[in-house]
Amino acid sequence: MFKDNWIQALAEFEAKGTPCVMVTVLEDKGSAPRGAGTKMLVSQNEVIATIGGGHLEHVAMKTAHEMLARGESDMKIEHFNLGARLGQCCGGMVTLSFEPIGQQRHALALFGAGHVAKAMIHILATLPFNVIWIDEREDQFPDVIPDNVEMRLTDDPVGEVSTLPTNSMYLVLTHNHQLDFDLSRAILKRGDAKYFGLIGSLSKRKRFDYRLKERGFDDETINTMICPIGMDAVKGKHPAEIAVSVTGELIACYQGEQIANKREPSSHSASQKQAEKLSILKREPEDNDNKNNEKIRA
Repeated sequence: MFKDNWIQALAEFEAKGTPCVMVTVLEDKGSAPRGAGTKMLVSQNEVIATIGGGHLEHVAMKTAHEMLARGESDMKIEHFNLGARLGQCCGGMVTLSFEPIGQQRHALALFGAGHVAKAMIHILATLPFNVIWIDEREDQFPDVIPDNVEMRLTDDPVGEVSTLPTNSMYLVLTHNHQLDFDLSRAILKRGDAKYFGLIGSLSKRKRFDYRLKERGFDDETINTMICPIGMDAVKGKHPAEIAVSVTGELIACYQGEQIANKREPSSHSASQKQAEKLSILKREPEDNDNKNNEKIRA
C-alpha cells in the first residue's frame, strides 16, 4: 500500500541513511493522472505516495530502481506521452524528474583490528560504507569509532560470517594465519560476497588455494578470493599507504570495476607443480609469510 506522507518518509530515510529517488511531476499537459508538483519516493524496498498509478508509474519506479542499483547521483528529466505506446489512454503529456537523494551504502565486514584496519577506519568514515568491525581483542579497538562503524567484540569471529547481510564486502586482516583460513572457508561457503579480500602474499595465496581445494572448493569459487589485496600502483609498507591502496580497491569494486584475483600466470610444468605442492605441505600453517611486505600486512 502506498503511503501519502512522503515528507515524513524522506526524513526517516535520511535518518537511516537509506538512499531513494524522488520522482516529481514537473509538467502536465492535457489529460494526465496527477498534476505538476506531485511527488513519489522510491527506495530499494519501498514506494511512498503515488504519481497516479498505471503503466507510467510502473515505468517511473523501474527507472528509479535502476538509478539506485547503479548508484547514480545526478538528476534526470524524462518526457512521457500518455498514449497507447505507454499503455495509457489519457492522451496527455507528463514530464518527470528523477532526483537521487542520499547515497547507497555498502556493507563491509572488516575482520581484524590491527594497524592496517585502524588506518582504514578513518578513510572508510568518509565513504558510503556501513562497516561491521570484528575482532576478539577488546584492547585493540580505539576508544572512538566513526558513526558508520559497528564494533563487534566476539570470541567467535568465524560465527559472525553467517550473521552478515547478503552481498556484503569482506576484508580479512587478522593477526592469526589459521583464523584467516577459517574465515576464508566460511566466506567462500556463503558464496554471496560482493568482494572478498584476504591480507597476504602470493605464497600465502598458494597455500590457501591448496588447502581450500583439499576441502572441496573448486577453482571458480576460490578465484573469488582476492589475495594479495590493494591497488598495484600504490606501493609502500606503511599502514596508511596500505589502507589507501586497499580502500581504492574497494571503491573500484562498488563502482563496478572487475577486480583481478592476482594469481601468477600458470607456466609451471607438472613436476614443478608437484614440487611446489610438497613444499607447501612441509610448511606450518601458522608460518608468517608477510614479514617482507608480501603485499600487505595487518
